[in-house]
Amino acid sequence: PITPGELLCLGSSLAFSGLFYYLYRRKARVVARIQEAPKLQVDDNLPALVSAAEGRCLPYVALEGIVLPAQAALTSHYHEGLQGVIQKLLLKEHRLIWNTFVRSW
Repeated sequence: PITPGELLCLGSSLAFSGLFYYLYRRKARVVARIQEAPKLQVDDNLPALVSAAEGRCLPYVALEGIVLPAQAALTSHYHEGLQGVIQKLLLKEHRLIWNTFVRSW
């Protein structure tokens, strides 16, 4: 005979397995989209390509080329001689308003 405690453990194990498999599949889709991302060169044509894209946004793209820092290059604390550059940081916040009652506050 199976005890209620064993059924509880089995059910929770199945629930966690399902949850982790769902998260794995979701991340695997993102990784596949990143691997299939188009590779673009950093040149004068890049702003025109972004402007021509739907919604003026390229969801996943790999940029190749040489970029110059605006001030000083970022250096890695972990790997000597490794440098990086942040040319432009854009933060977009998407806010949903579910009903008109919230909007009146």
